[in-house]
Amino acid sequence: MTEQTHTINSNKWIDNYADYMFNYAIVRVNDSDIAKDLVQDTFFAGLKSAKNFQGKSTERTWLVSILKRKIIDHYRKINSKKGKAEVRMNFYDDGENEGNWIEERVPQNWDNASEKKIETEELRNQLESCIDALPEKYAMVFRLKTIQEFETEEICKELDITASNLWVIIHRARTQLRKCMEDNWFNN
Repeated sequence: MTEQTHTINSNKWIDNYADYMFNYAIVRVNDSDIAKDLVQDTFFAGLKSAKNFQGKSTERTWLVSILKRKIIDHYRKINSKKGKAEVRMNFYDDGENEGNWIEERVPQNWDNASEKKIETEELRNQLESCIDALPEKYAMVFRLKTIQEFETEEICKELDITASNLWVIIHRARTQLRKCMEDNWFNN
């Protein structure tokens, strides 16, 4: 039995897959700089492990599977104590970069659509605050399963928990989120 080798064409990765992978990452991390870094890390990891590509999937599918791991690693890092310290160190609160997180916009008409957009943004912000208030493990599992739509088996494997434990965590997270939203949004 001869071992079949599959060659990959890494010279075309950026042209063929960068946009798709960036869009995939940005939806999951909601930060364009982090998404760009994750895609770059994915390409680098793909180059390093190119000899492991077996051709059982397309190059894009193989790269996206690497990207999924990078996204999970990103969330693990920011949910660890060390990761939180690193995230805080990267925040600028003075100097020339102060306020660069505020997106400059052209003034818009204050019509009903604008009010709905503001209310939707406020609701999203309140929901994020409630998710952030959850215990770390609850927030991580909730985001991975409900927001980022990772498969149950993948989450269980990565976090070393059982499927029943995952669903208990999801149930408890939803219960706490409902209470938080009732207290901070619906009853205000």
